[in-house]
Amino acid sequence: MFTETFREVLGKEGVVAIVTCADGEAHVVNTWNSYLVSPRDGTLLIPAWKMRETERKTQVNDAVQLTLGSKEVAGRRGPGTGFHLRGTARFLRSGPEFDLMKEKFPFATRVLEVTVTSLTQTL
Repeated sequence: MFTETFREVLGKEGVVAIVTCADGEAHVVNTWNSYLVSPRDGTLLIPAWKMRETERKTQVNDAVQLTLGSKEVAGRRGPGTGFHLRGTARFLRSGPEFDLMKEKFPFATRVLEVTVTSLTQTL
């Protein structure tokens, strides 16, 4: 599922937008490409420190969308590329993947796990 270009973008710095929606209202939070870890194809782990509203919304509706990109990776029409992801989300508070992320990102109080169901290159 994760293309070579997508994996290259994960290795470059850029901003990530995470969108959740529940109770008739969308919520957007940002993080950095360098905080995303892919332990296996189709899964992203993201360290969470605050993200309280994101967590609350995923408890009502686990659907999530993300966008990310990098000017440093060639796109379809020139420099820079981006991606739109859809998937489901849940927050981890313990377990091996939580421990892995806590080791890498000591500030994490939880880990947002995203199971990606679609990945579209947008640029």
